[in-house]
Amino acid sequence: MKSSRKALGSQHNLTAYTFLLPWLIGFFCLTLGPMLGSLYLSLTKYNLLTPPEWIGFANYLEIFKEDDTFSNSLWLTIKYVFISVPLRLAFALLVAMVLNKGIRGLGIYRTVYYIPSLLGGSVAIAIVWRQIFDGNGLVNQFLSWFGIQGPSWISHPDYIVHTIITLSVWQFGSAMVIFLAGLKQVPADLYEAAQVDGAGKARQFFRITLPMLSPVIFFNLVMSIINSFQAFTPAFVIGDGRGGPLDATMFYTLYLYMKGFSFFDMGYASALAWIMLLIIGIFTGIIFLTSKYWVFYGDSKEGR
Repeated sequence: MKSSRKALGSQHNLTAYTFLLPWLIGFFCLTLGPMLGSLYLSLTKYNLLTPPEWIGFANYLEIFKEDDTFSNSLWLTIKYVFISVPLRLAFALLVAMVLNKGIRGLGIYRTVYYIPSLLGGSVAIAIVWRQIFDGNGLVNQFLSWFGIQGPSWISHPDYIVHTIITLSVWQFGSAMVIFLAGLKQVPADLYEAAQVDGAGKARQFFRITLPMLSPVIFFNLVMSIINSFQAFTPAFVIGDGRGGPLDATMFYTLYLYMKGFSFFDMGYASALAWIMLLIIGIFTGIIFLTSKYWVFYGDSKEGR
């Protein structure tokens, strides 16, 4: 009996691993393997034309001690993350709450609002955005109707980053759909009890909606921060692929790309990539550590 059960268990395990095999092959060949390869290259001097030359931590020391562009691009990326992520999540939550009112054609509205998240990261949309905010683009043409002379949003270093942030906020659809799903799970009797107690809409929002949505906010926040740190296409297209004007669009990922594929310094670019991984890990870890103070699961806070 025991041997038959053991044989049955082994057969089930074999079946499970057979279904997992495509993912395991992809993970080891397309994810883990290249990661370990880039870790090795980060400790070498490699220009794609000659074999890698082992130099230890020289790339990392140069990045932190001598590379001003690294610090500038990192600060610009952090600024972009801290502005775009809260705006995108706030706008996504606002639209989700409006759609949660039970309006007719909800599926159509949900699809329409989700489309920018599917297309927003494409080169084509970035090109369209560049045309819209050009000196003679649609935005300035609209402002001219009111007698306002708009600047060239993509040519001035003080405005171009805000143009990219606006594009990021426009891609709120993914977070909106998740917020909408979370709002559907909030029990209606909580709002009814709050109304009986005389709580207004604002108090209901801060005392019921936000606490009940805190796990969803936590998920959206983590994913948005990770994705924002890796923003590349808008900066590359709108900034002409060189970080212009005056390095105003020199995002960290763009600088990494230029080091690797414009200057063919793959060792240096690999070191930049691992530093970015560490930075994203630090920010994600901080969110996880602080989540026990503001993320609620059921009737208790997370971690308590």
